[in-house]
Amino acid sequence: MKLVPLLTYYAHLTDAISVGAGTYGNRMIVEVDGGEFEGPRLKGTLRRAGCADWATMTEDYGHLDVRGTFETHDGAFIYVEYYGRLELTPAVQAALAGEGSTEYGDSYFVTTPRMQTGDPRYQWVNNIMCVARGKLSPGRVDYEVFEVQND
Repeated sequence: MKLVPLLTYYAHLTDAISVGAGTYGNRMIVEVDGGEFEGPRLKGTLRRAGCADWATMTEDYGHLDVRGTFETHDGAFIYVEYYGRLELTPAVQAALAGEGSTEYGDSYFVTTPRMQTGDPRYQWVNNIMCVARGKLSPGRVDYEVFEVQND
């Protein structure tokens, strides 16, 4: 198995909406206010409508539940969803509070993006497996997404 770079993307984030403590932790909703993605086979923008993270925060980790829509440079729409884990280190907590940034690998920040589209030009995204790693800065999240391929 090998990881092949698929794309990078960033999203501008709004202030978190706190739903409050529940059975599994403190539920927060963080909406996306635009962004861009680019890779060898994909390029475009993140749509604002309906793009958010419905995260559950525990003492040590953020449990991510993200859905959004990518719009390619040539007009295709790709639905993207992923689950992930974000270790709430002091650096991550500072970045979430708007007081610093993290880099890739600073903490455990891993997601599993899955894509769907009906556009024939991008049908190949429906059948790939991906993993990604993230980093944070005030009001922004960045990801490197890799396609999992056979050797």
